[in-house]
Amino acid sequence: MELKHYNKDEAHYHEILGVEQGSIADELGIKAGDKLISINGKTVQDALDYHLFVKEEFIDLMIYDLEHDEPWLYEIEKDEEEDLGLIFDNNLMDEYRSCRNRCVFCFIDQLPKGMRETLYFKDDDARLSFLQGNYITLTNMTDREVDRIIEYHLSPINISIHTMNLELRQKMLKNKNSGKIVSYMNRLYEAGITMNGQIVLCKGLNDHDELAYSIEALSQYIPHLQSVSVVPVGLSKHRDGLYPLEPFTKEDCIEVVKLVEDFQQQYMTLHNSHFIHLGDEFYIMADLEPPSEATYDGYLQLENGVGMTRMFVDDLTRDIEGLNAVSIKPTKISLITGKLFEPTLRALMFMLEAKVQNLKLQVIGIENDFFGPKITVSGLLTGKDILHQVKGTDLGQYLYLPDNVLRNGEDVLLDDIAVSDMEKVLNTPVAFIDCFGSNLVQSILNHIEPYKNT
Repeated sequence: MELKHYNKDEAHYHEILGVEQGSIADELGIKAGDKLISINGKTVQDALDYHLFVKEEFIDLMIYDLEHDEPWLYEIEKDEEEDLGLIFDNNLMDEYRSCRNRCVFCFIDQLPKGMRETLYFKDDDARLSFLQGNYITLTNMTDREVDRIIEYHLSPINISIHTMNLELRQKMLKNKNSGKIVSYMNRLYEAGITMNGQIVLCKGLNDHDELAYSIEALSQYIPHLQSVSVVPVGLSKHRDGLYPLEPFTKEDCIEVVKLVEDFQQQYMTLHNSHFIHLGDEFYIMADLEPPSEATYDGYLQLENGVGMTRMFVDDLTRDIEGLNAVSIKPTKISLITGKLFEPTLRALMFMLEAKVQNLKLQVIGIENDFFGPKITVSGLLTGKDILHQVKGTDLGQYLYLPDNVLRNGEDVLLDDIAVSDMEKVLNTPVAFIDCFGSNLVQSILNHIEPYKNT
């Protein structure tokens, strides 16, 4: 490959923030401050290009070397799926595309004023659907972007559908392009692109017959549309001037569960897939047991809160039942959760207490004063609410929090309260557990080890 003249300030070059230790880039001596020019002679537009280009076994990597102030060409032979280990300042390697919808149920519109600025940014970027699993409405996409998904065969693509009644969809999303969803989904289906769908259910808008209509319309996209989740709208107390939405009652939730279960039985017979799945809140608010693991078809939408309760209960029950009885010195551990999950977690901790004599596991369900009492999930708890409601309580030797209360990659909560500050105020060490519960029993066993009777 001929080394032509390169201007190090070209806009489409991507500055390298760092390299992973022991990676290919590290071994080659690539450093922070160097710039990515091209891969196999192709300009890298964004992270989609990068992730696809580096999958090749043989790579010509063009880097602008900052130290020598000139371009260097690296000829690389590697395993097909092996990454180069380059780290960029922006994971997308491009500007994030903001959402142009004005959805009547948008939770960002329900945030109070005064929070950190990044929390108010609404993304609707198809690239984040592939890279991070974000849901997109398809309203902000162009035909070229759909072409690119098909060309690269990007899967899965997660789509915020909400309704297949196009007139209602425009009313809910307030975007004139909302009707494009049918033609775009048709193209993705014909190209064999795997899709997942989401319906945010709003009482009086897209429920009842409208929900049944949407489910039937979406079933035409099986098998490439592999699952559709139905989750209840989140309603904070900060809704002044917004579309009037009401919370679901217990009776409403029972009705939604019955409707979805009827469709699940139908699609299992026709397609050997349950296809349509409910968010855990519907079962808990209906005072019903979540369905069996098999109903979730491999937990296709676990990150969307679909099946988390069933997985948590099954995994912890198995872990607890496999324990041998043990006696320890009197020990107390407190566990924080949201109001929704409090009864489930308390029942599981009773089971564990029965296995460990003298262990007290105190489950504390936190009322969400920050967003309002209708927000009951743990992932939206704030440090101020936790501190206000547990300060002065005997928390014991440790305080456990679910890790989904943390801001991504940071030791701070949603309202910028630092974990270290919480520990000082409460005078109790804080430990974090996987919100799926995978490390809960083992964490407790590790912490009670010094208190075992000898």
